[in-house]
Amino acid sequence: MSRHSSARSPRPARRLMTGLASAAALALLATGCSEGGGGEGSVAADAIQACNDINADYPAGPVELVVPWAAGGGTDGVARLIGDQLSGQLGTNVNVVNRTGGSGVVGHQAMVDAAPDGQTIGLVTVEIGMMHHQGLTEISGEDLTAISQMNEDGAGITVAADADWQNAEELLAYIEANPGEVTASGTGQGGIWHLALLGMLLDNGLPVDAVNFVPSEGAAPALQELAAGGIDMTTNALGESKTMLDSGRARAIGVMGTERDPAFPDVETLQEQLGSDYSMSVWRGIAGPVGLDPTVVEELECHLGLIAESEEFNEFMTDSGLGVKYAGAEDFQTLMREDDILKGEVMEEAGLAK
Repeated sequence: MSRHSSARSPRPARRLMTGLASAAALALLATGCSEGGGGEGSVAADAIQACNDINADYPAGPVELVVPWAAGGGTDGVARLIGDQLSGQLGTNVNVVNRTGGSGVVGHQAMVDAAPDGQTIGLVTVEIGMMHHQGLTEISGEDLTAISQMNEDGAGITVAADADWQNAEELLAYIEANPGEVTASGTGQGGIWHLALLGMLLDNGLPVDAVNFVPSEGAAPALQELAAGGIDMTTNALGESKTMLDSGRARAIGVMGTERDPAFPDVETLQEQLGSDYSMSVWRGIAGPVGLDPTVVEELECHLGLIAESEEFNEFMTDSGLGVKYAGAEDFQTLMREDDILKGEVMEEAGLAK
């Protein structure tokens, strides 16, 4: 319905996509996951071997997994778990290297500049579709070879426990009738959750200044301010709001995802509430430089599909308040391209593009 909506087709979560070699796919379907445990032991050995048989010459030594954000954060934790499991499945060290700086530019540039032999890959994040619109760099997802998407979290709409609004429709109606009265936060100025709020306003025919936005150092301090009564709403991943939601100090009244968050199944999407196709999510996935051998991509895609199905990965993501969303190389490349367009449109209309 909206010109801001993403045109990509829905992709099933936690399911292997097409593109795996026939032998690998058959092995996975035949054996599935094993009893659990980390690394190689978390999935069946014959499924792992089927992946390794796709390119018998890969890898040719240790693999470097670049993370464009600092150690200790959520992205770093996801990368280290993937690296640990890949190490066991590939039979070689996968070394996680944090290359920080430039609001994500340094690490993503390192992925782009790597030799196209698969020995250096990276955990690409949603910012790849925002940085060039902000004038921080010229690179985009088109400068990378997508391998597998591993995560996605839609922007949740969280309000105080005693707020009058029961759903997103009531909130937006109030904003329209009372422009400038509602105050929101959830991230820094121009960050992904700020962009989510602006896109929602634009999608509903409201100006970007209809809500007062107060920048914060992230979701946690914004939620504390919400509970204290200093702001009226936050936009951030529902997993980040879990403590507040579980304690009854806040309520979630909507999510801007393409589907409901499995961890919060009662929270309706904007599509369900408003009939709007608008969505805004954060995501993470594995990618490499342009020019990767297709069989290297296929082998890594195969391994990452097994990891996405593993008990260890799903338990870690659930405990971290992160959603599992797997897509293979072709669909992940499409996501990066279409998400770049979506975010560019919102940033342009909101006056954040340079």
